[in-house]
Amino acid sequence: MKNDDAVLKLLEGNKRFVASKPVHPNQTAERRAEVSNGQAPFAVIVGCSDSRIPPEVIFDQGLGDLFIIRVAGNIVDDIALGSIEYAVEHLGTHLVVVLGHGKCGAVSATVQGGEAHGHIADIVKVIAPAVEKAKSQSGDIIDNAIKANIELVVKRITSSGPILSDLASSGKLKITGAYYDIESGAVEIISD
Repeated sequence: MKNDDAVLKLLEGNKRFVASKPVHPNQTAERRAEVSNGQAPFAVIVGCSDSRIPPEVIFDQGLGDLFIIRVAGNIVDDIALGSIEYAVEHLGTHLVVVLGHGKCGAVSATVQGGEAHGHIADIVKVIAPAVEKAKSQSGDIIDNAIKANIELVVKRITSSGPILSDLASSGKLKITGAYYDIESGAVEIISD
């Protein structure tokens, strides 16, 4: 599937979700048998752990359609990058979507500041550059920081060498950012 076709397929599924008319594709016993022999997801979704943002649901997709990586704040570390590389190099996926969302708790906590305890401090440290960028922008600082964080994660994935950066620069891999409006359910592509 071509990169733009994969984006369109995600957005069409999201339109069905927003309209409360999902078709629940690829969720049959036949599909379960088919994917038991292997997988070929058409997109990687790097999303937040937030329980309100399940990618298969909001994009109306099924078994074997999406390769999902979820962590608070939709950030990536070397393990997440390796997971993306696996999907791209071994499963043949040509689209990576970094999916941020409104009212993100990880970004909100970073904006609010204060002392983060335990490993939460590691999440805050990664999101902090997005918050700094958002401070110079007009508008809602949290929403601006959420979108800045999406853009920074897209840049991190795009520049991750040698595998992802080489495929992105050759046009074989599309890495894009998307924003999920938690109230309307709509997804908007915010960076290409």
